[in-house]
This record gives sequence, structure tokens and C-alpha cells, in this order.
Amino acid sequence: MDDKVKVFLLQDTAESCEELKAAINSESNLEVIYDTTDAISAIPLIAEKRPDVVITELVLKGYDGLCVIDKVRSMNKNVKIVVLSSLCSEDAVKSSVSAGADYFIAKPLSASALKDVIINLRNKEQNKRVSDSYELHRVTLEEKISKIFINVGIPPHIKGYAFLREGVKMAVEDPNVINNITKQLYPMIGEKYNTTPSKVERAIRHAIEVAWNRGRIENINNILGVRAYVGTEKPTNGEFIALIADKMLLEGANAT
Repeated sequence: MDDKVKVFLLQDTAESCEELKAAINSESNLEVIYDTTDAISAIPLIAEKRPDVVITELVLKGYDGLCVIDKVRSMNKNVKIVVLSSLCSEDAVKSSVSAGADYFIAKPLSASALKDVIINLRNKEQNKRVSDSYELHRVTLEEKISKIFINVGIPPHIKGYAFLREGVKMAVEDPNVINNITKQLYPMIGEKYNTTPSKVERAIRHAIEVAWNRGRIENINNILGVRAYVGTEKPTNGEFIALIADKMLLEGANAT
């Protein structure tokens, strides 16, 4: 009996499909059974191939991602739907979840994180208890961090977004890493993304500056629950990572 999780990929470019397929297929218990960039042809193929998980973009050829979610959910209540998209705003997240998506993940995302999401979805399905009540959307650490970044105005397309998110995850896993940010955290992020520690530091600093230049200081203060910053005052890289990681830890978040 094949216990592999069957994944159907629907993305905006062939390159994205190939990159994701290689990452997913590298996990022994995961398998991409089909990938395409054509949303219209994808619908009957999903019905025919009956995947366990559908990973879709929001911006697609033929239908948009929300239409795909609605059509897939109407014909299969059990399939897990993951939105993996470069279109990342609070409205996009809310609309996707309302349409029936189980997860929303902002690009760029590391291959290991995506595989963890798929495996967690399968484990959740296997371990769920019989219940008549509706099961609420499970918010992952990735999503919590992404939501904060969106609210404070850090756009997902800049490099600092991914570096910051990785830094917060590392600080959640090991709070002591923040005390050795130059010699440990930056090099670890640089190694993961095949870049230098100095470029990681500059990209993170730029991402924070973008947020402050957009005037989202009140959003930061509201998220933190305290009036931490006023005027043009802005945190250092380490302070910002530590503040977000502390919030995640207080909410009981973990990286697994």
C-alpha cells in the first residue's frame, strides 16, 4: 500500500512548479502527482487524480486562485488546500481561508518549511477526532509571522522578508541566538539562503526601514501590546527579531 501524500501543484509559472516539485519529491513520503499552470484544466484533473493536498497560487491563468479553491472544495470536502502565493495581503489571507483554504503561505518559502506544512496537514487528518463541530483553521508559526509582517508593511517580495522570518523562527527555537546575532544568526540564515552574513544584515535592516517609512509604527505598537516606538524611532535588527519572537513564545508558538 502506498502511504505517500499525493500533491497536486497549480502555480503561476512552470519554473515555480519545477522548483516546488523537486523539493516535495525529495521527501520520501511525499509525491507530486501532477503540476500545471493552467487553472481551467486543473479542475477536472484534480477530480480525476484525487490528490491529498492541492497547492495553488492566487494569480493564475484561466481562473484566479479563489475560484480554484471554491471549485475544488465543492467537489472534495476532504482535500487539503494550501495557498502558496506571492500575492500576500491581509485581504488575500482572509479571502483564501474564507473560500476554504487550510493554509496560506507567503512566498518565498524554504523547501523544508513547505514539506513540514504538507506533513502536518496529513498528520492532522490522520489524528483528527470524530466530531460534528467545524474544525477551525490552524494557524502555523509561519503564518503568524507573515501576518505580523504584512500588518507592519514589510512586503514579501523583498529579500529581508524571508531573512527576517527565518530569524524570528530561529529565535523562537533558541532565544539565546539573539545574543549572538552577528556570529551565529546572520551566518545561519546566509548559509540557508546561499548568501553572506553581511547581505543578510543589510536586507533585514532594509526591510525594517521599509516598514517604518510606510508609517506603520502604530501597528507595531498594537501588535506588541505596548507603546514601544514613537516618531521616527526604529529598532535594531536584533531588537525587532527579539520582539516578534517574544510575542510568538508568549502565544505558545513553536516551530514544529
